[in-house]
Amino acid sequence: MRTKIIATIGPASNSPETLTRLIQNGVRIFRLNFSHGDASMFTDLIALLRALEKEHGVPLTLLQDLSGPKIRIGELREGTITLDQRDRVVLGPSGSEMVRDLPFIPFDNPPIMETLEVGDKVVLSDGVLQFVITEKLPLGAFEMECQNNGILTSRKGLALPGKPVRLPAMTDKDKRDLRDGLALGVDACALSYVQTPEDILTAKAIIREAGKNIPVVAKLERQNAVDRLEDILEVTDVVMVARGDLGVECPLPMLPAMQKRIIRACNRAAKPVIVATQMLLSMVNNPAPTRAETTDVANAVLDGADCVMLSEETAMGKFPVETVSFMVEIAKQAEEIQFEAQKVRPPDDEKGTPDFLAYSACLLAEKTQADAIVSHSMSGSSARQLSARRPRQIIYALTPDPEALRGLNFSWGVKPEGVNKALSGHLERAEYFIETCPLLPEGSNVVITAGQPKPGAKARGTNLVKIYRK
Repeated sequence: MRTKIIATIGPASNSPETLTRLIQNGVRIFRLNFSHGDASMFTDLIALLRALEKEHGVPLTLLQDLSGPKIRIGELREGTITLDQRDRVVLGPSGSEMVRDLPFIPFDNPPIMETLEVGDKVVLSDGVLQFVITEKLPLGAFEMECQNNGILTSRKGLALPGKPVRLPAMTDKDKRDLRDGLALGVDACALSYVQTPEDILTAKAIIREAGKNIPVVAKLERQNAVDRLEDILEVTDVVMVARGDLGVECPLPMLPAMQKRIIRACNRAAKPVIVATQMLLSMVNNPAPTRAETTDVANAVLDGADCVMLSEETAMGKFPVETVSFMVEIAKQAEEIQFEAQKVRPPDDEKGTPDFLAYSACLLAEKTQADAIVSHSMSGSSARQLSARRPRQIIYALTPDPEALRGLNFSWGVKPEGVNKALSGHLERAEYFIETCPLLPEGSNVVITAGQPKPGAKARGTNLVKIYRK
């Protein structure tokens, strides 16, 4: 399987036995959700995953998912409010409860309240309840009309579809969590509610201060982030199509096309892209997915996703291992269809030498029916370029850098491998790997890409493509 699976760890999956089975089923990226706690909650779990990494002899990537500035209502006085279509409520700061004799929803967020206007749409509880603002009231409150039926409870999320929300993506808690996570040894950081490239650069500055160089994942959850996708792609390392909040921000009928456009842009930029949210959600309680869910996962793979992510399914579901097994089989079937219908992807005309070298290597592997591609890369960039071309062959990515090694788990079709540092030449390391790799039998044809400098000169990136016969 070329598509990577990200599994969120929670009470259903944090035991050594379950984690072992997830690794055996192909999971190489584990998501640590910092929305409900801090680094102290993950100390033992990270130590356990590092022990399992060593035991199984595979690089595991620990993805720290920061909570971001989630906008929430306060505590409801009644605890729960049952609403019918056309019911009216008051949304306002503490102290405005009595401006009108209607159910009151507390919301103490002055920067957001100052932007609200009559006619704005307000969505609560991840899209379950939808309102329209009908009147501005004294004391900074607003009257709203409910557009559907539902139940509202305390501390639910609030979204303003189509309205830019000017809040920094990193809260003080996020900055503290990131520093603590880096000290614990996380391998990647996911940034929630990204809106601008500056949000990514803020996280990268903290990572550099800690002496690290781990990838940053930009979670696209707001329309204005999608509007600035090309700018964000310039600075981010990975993109996540976070369909939960994005599906609240934009009309749901637009979401499939938006997903495809985001993935296409990421593929063109050779940046790994993750599709997340409710992929096999029914398996939280059921041992098999729905037909619609299997189609959704397959379509994400066919769209060009590098990774597909499981959240509640593995964090709190009854069947975490079975869920991963289903996802593996769905992805494998989709990949076969992909290979039937698609040739090696050429780069755009304006791309540079690295893109065309990667394309040449993949084209050579296709025409010679090579058994694999082996890429030696210090940063992992060459392997990501190869991955973006979507060759049929597995890409063995050799690197001496542990951070680059684990970062390559995000890239489609890439199998990260450490190198024999006793050998100095990149080509020599690649050939040694081929000769000692049990997965490449005698007589295998392998395409190699490497940076082979002139004698006495320093390597400056990939400049060699070669066919090697074992």
